Amino acid sequence: MSLDKKIELLAPAGNFEKLEIAIHYGADAVYVGGKNFSLRNFSGNFSEKELEEAIVFAHRHNVKIYVTCNIYPRNHDILPLKDFLARVAKMDPDAIIVADPGAFMLAKAEAPHIDIHLSTQANTTNIGSVRFWKQIGAKRINLARELSLSEIREISESCDIEIEAFVHGAMCISYSGRCLLSSFMTMRDSNRGMCSHPCRWNYAVVEQSRKDQYYPIAEDSRGTYIFNSKDLCMIHHIPEMISSGIDSLKIEGRMKGIHYLASAVKIYREALDTFYAAPDAYQVKPWWKEELAKIGFREFCTGFYFGDPSQAVPFYDADQTINYQLFAGKILGKINKTRALVEIRNKVFKGAPVQLLPKKGPPREDVIVEIVSAHGEKLDFAQPGSLVNIDFTGECHANELVRKKSDQ
Repeated sequence: MSLDKKIELLAPAGNFEKLEIAIHYGADAVYVGGKNFSLRNFSGNFSEKELEEAIVFAHRHNVKIYVTCNIYPRNHDILPLKDFLARVAKMDPDAIIVADPGAFMLAKAEAPHIDIHLSTQANTTNIGSVRFWKQIGAKRINLARELSLSEIREISESCDIEIEAFVHGAMCISYSGRCLLSSFMTMRDSNRGMCSHPCRWNYAVVEQSRKDQYYPIAEDSRGTYIFNSKDLCMIHHIPEMISSGIDSLKIEGRMKGIHYLASAVKIYREALDTFYAAPDAYQVKPWWKEELAKIGFREFCTGFYFGDPSQAVPFYDADQTINYQLFAGKILGKINKTRALVEIRNKVFKGAPVQLLPKKGPPREDVIVEIVSAHGEKLDFAQPGSLVNIDFTGECHANELVRKKSDQ
């Protein structure tokens, strides 16, 4: 295992706010999408003007930015995709992410100076396929999620190409994420960015002659979630992922909120920095696990990385969570050491205990000492959507998140 080059931490950025948060909490690179041609059409995404601004912003902060064009296009998509890639090429992102061979060739033709990364949707599972993609010009491959770390190690040792793999987030129940449930059930094509996530819905069995009687498949009064996979979490296995030859660890979640994004990026940033500071002494800090648990609604697993089939079984208790911290607001700017301009996302009260999520270290306990409106009026509480000045007991910084207990 070479420690000469640090592994990249790659974070999702579904809009400009998420881009800022990912960079603030320590991402080395981000992946973003335009309004079309990516697999997350409902995550907000970037207009072409915003995309250009995002690339400039990321580069100003020495962060790489990759543009996703990983749909499986139909014939009528080809010309618009060709034109989009030509415009993206002028913006100079660090890479374009594709899955389809036709889209790959378009990217090569329209943006020959931009690296091409292959999406996990391409279902690359073996050394031969990796060599094929490298031969025609791929710079990096996000391998199929079905591979074990030992298989990934074989590929990295046999092929001189960058390897990317997921480290955290939701896992699609379908093979390499190529699912038809959404197309059949809601006429929204998941392979063209419009997945309605029917794998997360509640299912039961109905007998033909008893149409109004629903029988849970598992012992659960609410039914069962037969397609609902657990979430991936590899925080305990950073050394194994690095030693397997992976070049980039990817966090899933362009459609997730900034609380999820901030916490996930922050924890994995600290985990990676901890590992590189003392590789032989790497240990997971208890508060890392607690923080990751607060942003998840499903059990965690290690996916297929260790060849354990039990890790990939469906998750039946979709309501299980210890997410007791509620995202209350985002600090937009610092007025003085302890006063900040805060955008309120959930109602907060004067005198209430809160947590601030700093860039480094565990969450800091604090108290809302004072709430002042934009007009200078002292308030007992602040409503969602409002911009207020808040006095805390301790030091605060721009882009830090404010959290409160969910029962406050």
